[in-house]
Amino acid sequence: MKFSKINIIFLFFISFLALLYAIPNLSEKIRFNNLLPFFPGKTVNLGLDLKGGSYLLLQAEMKEVFEENLNNTASEIRKDLRKNKIRYKNLRASIDLVSFKVRNEAKISEVSDLLKRYSKDYIISKNQTSFILSLSDEGKRKIVNSTMQQAIEIVRRRIDESGTKEPLIQQQGLDRILVQLPGLDDPDRIKRLLGKTAKLTFRFTHPQIDPEQISDKAIPPGYLLLVDQKIDDKVYLIQKKTMISGEELTNAQPGFDQDGNPAVMFTLTTAGGKKFGRITGKNVGRAFAIILDDKVISAPIIQGQIFSNGQITGNFSVQEANDLALVLRAGALPVPLKILEERSVGPGLGSDSIESGKFASIIAIIAVMAFMMIAYGIYGVFANFALIMNMIFIVATLSIIQATLTLPGIAGIVLTIGMAVDANVLIFERIKEEFKIRNNLLDSVEQGFQKAVSTIIDANLTTFIAAFALFIFGSGPIKGFSVTLMIGLLTSMYTAILLTKFLIVSHVKRGTYK
Repeated sequence: MKFSKINIIFLFFISFLALLYAIPNLSEKIRFNNLLPFFPGKTVNLGLDLKGGSYLLLQAEMKEVFEENLNNTASEIRKDLRKNKIRYKNLRASIDLVSFKVRNEAKISEVSDLLKRYSKDYIISKNQTSFILSLSDEGKRKIVNSTMQQAIEIVRRRIDESGTKEPLIQQQGLDRILVQLPGLDDPDRIKRLLGKTAKLTFRFTHPQIDPEQISDKAIPPGYLLLVDQKIDDKVYLIQKKTMISGEELTNAQPGFDQDGNPAVMFTLTTAGGKKFGRITGKNVGRAFAIILDDKVISAPIIQGQIFSNGQITGNFSVQEANDLALVLRAGALPVPLKILEERSVGPGLGSDSIESGKFASIIAIIAVMAFMMIAYGIYGVFANFALIMNMIFIVATLSIIQATLTLPGIAGIVLTIGMAVDANVLIFERIKEEFKIRNNLLDSVEQGFQKAVSTIIDANLTTFIAAFALFIFGSGPIKGFSVTLMIGLLTSMYTAILLTKFLIVSHVKRGTYK
């Protein structure tokens, strides 16, 4: 029943700190860090259902990734066979396997040894002189995991650079990405940014043949027909071989060309700049195409040798130049993303949800505080003060950990309001029972707290375990509810057991009890 000066200072310091972190949530004008940089200024992040915004569920087109992986494997096998001077035929990658035949049966054993390095990710089968490599389940799993990690990182970069605040980006299931963008006022722009794979390449056009004069069947070997990004009926005859790829870009920024038109200024790596300088120096006067996602942005004529710095023009608007620079800086997506589901929540609906949550919280607080004052008098006042501090602790904790508050999260807070006084009720009833036996208030308070604490801890611990299970195994709204409930349980134990005890003991020791 004794509180040392250190304990009292600790109680006041923790309470003051919580108040400091909670106050900025009252108004945007209250930001202590604007006055003193080391003061807290973070506020609770509002979720999509409270702030409004967009919800996107994206699916990765893994089929293309598997095909690319098989093509790369086929290229590696081709190199190995040529390096070891092993003759082969019909080496090709189809939808789900790589196959080829060995011309010399005496080389079959040597080929089997060469293919051992692919056994981790492929199932290798042999039929006389034919070899077939098909992706194993483990190999597919590795590709999917690696691809999804890269895709999530690129999506995060693109959204962060677009200026969208507090996005929620996470993997859902095996090949899906959930994107929640609270407060977003231009969802179409984000969809355009995420819809671009952003695979940039620089390739030569055919120096002589007019693409308008040929059909698909007459395309010369090593070339392909690609359409203009903005004019569908305009085609280019493009060399398949890539001169420079977007992987060699180090930076891309929006700007303006010499005529004042929007453009994208890019910078290449040192190695990429040397390569670009060597190629452009040998091909002055020849047209080369700038290609983004298999569509031609522009096909300028090389006027002189270009090294590490260049520009991309293509009748852009200012916004298009900004977005192209953004996706190039963020990097190419390793897999195309398809929008499976899209939802938008208007700011008005979010405001209504906040007002409903506020109203429910205020009604709950008033009802609980009135009951406690009527039932327990001055001790009810102490419990109500602890309840207010509990709310401050919850808001402060949410601000510190930068958790996202959703409508189910508000429900968790409202539930915590009712549960927060349970501990006080248990303690007060125990004190009443002890006072009937002992008729000594100080001893009754001491025994009441000692005997009630174990019950309080047991009750809160079991509820906390259930909330933690909801957090681990639940998703979306369930997680939001469980987070605020867990925080509320921890803070209510602190305020009920320590803060209320300090107030009651101080009151009793002053001899003001009647």
